[in-house]
Amino acid sequence: MSKIASVDLKKLKPYGDIMDDGTVQLAFTLPVEATPEAREAAVLLTQKMGFEQIKVATMERAANGFAFFVIYARLKHFVDFTQIKVLKVDAQKRSREEIDEIIRTQIGRKLIILGACTGYDAHTVGIDAIINMKGFAGDYGLERYQWLDARNLGAQVQNEDLLQLAVKEKADAILISKVVSQHNIHIRDMKELIQRADKMGLRDKLIFVAGGPRVTHPMALECGFDAGFSVGTKPSDVASYVVEEYLRRHKK
Repeated sequence: MSKIASVDLKKLKPYGDIMDDGTVQLAFTLPVEATPEAREAAVLLTQKMGFEQIKVATMERAANGFAFFVIYARLKHFVDFTQIKVLKVDAQKRSREEIDEIIRTQIGRKLIILGACTGYDAHTVGIDAIINMKGFAGDYGLERYQWLDARNLGAQVQNEDLLQLAVKEKADAILISKVVSQHNIHIRDMKELIQRADKMGLRDKLIFVAGGPRVTHPMALECGFDAGFSVGTKPSDVASYVVEEYLRRHKK
């Protein structure tokens, strides 16, 4: 068996068949008919993206006046992985049992968490994965925690209604899920929520957490949230952060 080549983290490139070959798969649609000219246009555009050794695997008619392409190519560029610094949520990962025990012994009551898809976003898969009892990827949802009172409010919950309910139920944290991001509507919704919370005197009384495929921790911070979680986040990740942040705020 041949020895696998070691990774040069200072010149990191995509991996296809051979280490550092830079091979990637691209898929895109051009608003022209699927013709030889369209194929050449796709190749030229791929070259301008910084790719070489371009192979058009698929050119199909997507609809009248549209051609869909799947292309394999090799990237010429690389990044220095050792120099990359990312602002991440700073919280120790704990198990469900550990989190329950911390809340029981250090807080002494259930933490109330309200979760929702806000605005006109109707995609509940993210908030369901975090809150619903079944959870995600073998990690039980917040509803299964004995010392969390986690409530999934569903989709298309307006910011004003969410905040009013948080006041009524004396919530400790608000989790929102944003999937729809056309025209940056997710950012506008997130900022509007924090602006309303600030006017109601709730900004520092609640823990605000956002999640979604286009959400990052730095972006969430810019919108005024306390934390942001993206794809692959598990319920215990969110619970660990909420409990740690609650304890930090209420440390005597």
